[in-house]
Amino acid sequence: MSFIAFLVLGLIAGAIAKLILPGKQPGGIIVTLILGVIGAMVGGWIAGFFDQNVYTSFFSLSAWIAAIVGAIIVLLVYGLIVGRRGARA
Repeated sequence: MSFIAFLVLGLIAGAIAKLILPGKQPGGIIVTLILGVIGAMVGGWIAGFFDQNVYTSFFSLSAWIAAIVGAIIVLLVYGLIVGRRGARA
């Protein structure tokens, strides 16, 4: 998969993950999209533990699932970190 296709996949996965997660997540759309790209990397890294190469094609279902799951994980962690910081103030 090309670098541009990977970025687009991560951006879309971040938007889908934000729609899936209940409640209001901290950060705007730009933060969500950046976290989606990071989440796509995390999803691929997790799939690598299971000896899977998921990012063979942009239209691969396994690539989309890994990217969305990774984006959900990253958004949850980000929400916990930012939520704790906001609670101290």
